[in-house]
Amino acid sequence: MPDPGSDLAPDLAPDLADEHLSWPVLSSRDLHRDAWVVALREDVVQRPDHPEETFGRLVVEHPGAVVVLALDDDERVCCLRQYRHAGGGVFVELPAGLCDKDGEDPQVTAARELQEEAELRAEHWRHLVTLYPSAGLTDELHHLYLATGLTHAGRGDFELHAEEAEMEQVWVPVDELLEAVLDGRVREGPLAAAVLTYDALKRRGRL
Repeated sequence: MPDPGSDLAPDLAPDLADEHLSWPVLSSRDLHRDAWVVALREDVVQRPDHPEETFGRLVVEHPGAVVVLALDDDERVCCLRQYRHAGGGVFVELPAGLCDKDGEDPQVTAARELQEEAELRAEHWRHLVTLYPSAGLTDELHHLYLATGLTHAGRGDFELHAEEAEMEQVWVPVDELLEAVLDGRVREGPLAAAVLTYDALKRRGRL
């Protein structure tokens, strides 16, 4: 049976890759900006091949985040159950945090967040993937890491506040967590991306 898409678009493999560029921005204004690290602006963008066409786009400026798939010697993942106001519920998540220190290596950020949120330190780190969670709305990047060789580590001077103060830590076998993602029982995007990437790399012998 012929490929139904064979006549619709050229085959891009093996050169398939995102392209980084910016269409002309005619004007830009802040809708919200304060001392916190996330801001909202509105840009008026010009279409390059039709300069008479302009349109407005909202952009959420975000410093990015790290997400840690912390796996113990029994193939269990450290998960956190945390209330998220915007999402309207308690979500199963992975230890994560903002890249809010200028110039800091995301892996250093990930190690700090793992210790502060889960009281864990990892001997081995592996970058899994870096993703745009919603390129149509925000410049945010998620840096996903695999952490192994885990040991207990105290939080030091860090104190949990607000939603974090109510977090519950649970350990879930990685295969069960994968099934929960595929079944739609666990729907937090960064967690799903990390678990699926880990499973794909493991199946390909790349871990």
